[in-house]
Amino acid sequence: MNTEDVLDEFRGAGAYLEGHFILSSGLHSPVFLQKALVYQYPERMERLCKALADKVRAVVDPLPEVIVSPAVGGIIPGYEVSRWLGIPNMFLERENGEFRLRRSFALSPGQRVLIVEDVMSTGGSSREAIEAVTREGGEVVAEAILVDRTDGVDLGVPLISLAQVSFPTYQPDDVPAELAKIPATKPGSRDLSKKVASGG
Repeated sequence: MNTEDVLDEFRGAGAYLEGHFILSSGLHSPVFLQKALVYQYPERMERLCKALADKVRAVVDPLPEVIVSPAVGGIIPGYEVSRWLGIPNMFLERENGEFRLRRSFALSPGQRVLIVEDVMSTGGSSREAIEAVTREGGEVVAEAILVDRTDGVDLGVPLISLAQVSFPTYQPDDVPAELAKIPATKPGSRDLSKKVASGG
């Protein structure tokens, strides 16, 4: 599955949106991938996550022992990739603004972890997730994502992506006039506009 195949899944689900959007990171963009709309369709998620699991198998040897995903957006892809890899999965939640394992989830010291996410725009939430897993005692061996729109972020661990895209993004005070004419919407799950560098 290549980048166009992935974007076709988003288009088919009505999840490839064009307009003026404020991303979770606070950056502005004319394109937003509303992954929640893709999550409605098990057959689409099965195709996407099986392909991502296949890429993980080709890169990570030995396979990780467990998948950890950030809530909320990473939970479904994390589960589905874990199903195809045949390993357990758990998720991080924010507590007092910081990712933590809750609900009796726990990592063994040195346990090999694959972080799975959905769409990455700056890498901020991924870095937070890596820090949280390390703090919880795990060892992050790689991160796997459906769509990478970072233009080459370095997370300090191997990054496995199903699709790489380069959509324009702009700082709030540097939005082009043509885009500024369109009313901005915030379709994401959280507003980190005051912490642009930490956006996911």
